Amino acid sequence: MAVVSIRFKRPGAYERLKRGAARRAESISSIGERLIDEGLRMEAHPGIVFRDGPGGRRAGLATGPDVCEVVGLLLGLRGSVEERVAAAAAQLQLTDGQVRTTSRYYSEHTDEIDAEMARNEDMADRELAAWENERRLLTG
Repeated sequence: MAVVSIRFKRPGAYERLKRGAARRAESISSIGERLIDEGLRMEAHPGIVFRDGPGGRRAGLATGPDVCEVVGLLLGLRGSVEERVAAAAAQLQLTDGQVRTTSRYYSEHTDEIDAEMARNEDMADRELAAWENERRLLTG
């Protein structure tokens, strides 16, 4: 674990950080670390942003779906790289560049995205089971 001291020179930056931490019931250190990490990732991968969702924070295209959605589609497609990128772009109404942005992000953060896809699949399975149980109850 590294300890870093930060001097805030921009007016209001520290106050915004404190308010953000309080709003999320997080420590200043944890929200600061998350924001720095996400900022560095966005700088390394232009077009990627982070947003909240039912499963927590996740990476997504600034003007499109989550990275895991694009990657899940790409992994299921067959053909050359160019064919798969073009097919994914057409299906999701994205540009080839947006699809490649997600694949580059995935190549650097594979374990994280794979874990997110597994969590999403588990959540979908639970929701389907709940829906099927409710349907049996209401139609039985």
